[in-house]
Amino acid sequence: MTLKELQSSKRACPYPVQSPGHERGTRSRSGIRRRSTILVTAVLVFITALVAFPMYWVLATAFKSPEQLYSGIAVLWPLPSHIENFVEALTRIPFLPYMLNSLFLATVNGVLTTLSSALVGYGFARLRGPGKGILFGVLIAMMMMPGIVTLIPTYLLFSQVGLVGNYWPWVIWGLVGSPYLIFLYRQFFAGLPKELEEAAILDGCGQFRIFTRIFLPISKPIVVTAFVMSFLAVWGDFIAPNLLLDQSNTTLAVALSSGYVNERGFPLNNLIAAGSILYVIPVVLVFFFVQQRYTQSFSSAGIK
Repeated sequence: MTLKELQSSKRACPYPVQSPGHERGTRSRSGIRRRSTILVTAVLVFITALVAFPMYWVLATAFKSPEQLYSGIAVLWPLPSHIENFVEALTRIPFLPYMLNSLFLATVNGVLTTLSSALVGYGFARLRGPGKGILFGVLIAMMMMPGIVTLIPTYLLFSQVGLVGNYWPWVIWGLVGSPYLIFLYRQFFAGLPKELEEAAILDGCGQFRIFTRIFLPISKPIVVTAFVMSFLAVWGDFIAPNLLLDQSNTTLAVALSSGYVNERGFPLNNLIAAGSILYVIPVVLVFFFVQQRYTQSFSSAGIK
């Protein structure tokens, strides 16, 4: 074939002609991507297994008998499985009354903390006043202070005014709000346009109506997030109920730690595991019903 015929055949070809080296480079890059995908998947599966294994071990322990538990032989799943451990976990202690105590405390404190934090956050974000910057600095400093540091002084203060042994401390904590949630509301409200409240003022609304009719409905994802966080904080708290409440009106977290013991006072780990699984079911249900709003708050914050 002459040079002229070769050039004419290249012009007649509708697709570009790729060299063998280019094809080898494409195959090598696709192979590298495939190997990296396999490696990342393997690492994620390994991390997931590490995180999930303790939960699986608690579930397996809940189905063990005392003989299987103390036999010294490690098995992945006990055979035969003892589902009656869950029944005994419900009946060995007043499980339902303790759960209702925890549910009442967590709900009341969650609602009060959510609303009070929203109101204070609105004031920091949209209102003017002397010393607001200093107060906001104090709020940031309170976020850095662990709650366990103030628990003993709080107990001494409540004991002097007769608030030990009842639920009033959780009501007071709910009315004063949470520093982190106040900061969260403040950041959200500060990003809203001023035209919203200017239009409401022209219509004759006061600041409280602006907050309740405009800003609070707009912040539904933040409200749901604040309630879930407050609910979980009280539901999973062990130290404050153990310190401030009596055995008759304590929460389920305290009852789980001290109620499942044998005649000699040794803990029954299989019943503790079964009770712990029943203990997390209300939390899973709460998160299941509000998960859409809860995740929406983080996605909207990321977009902003």
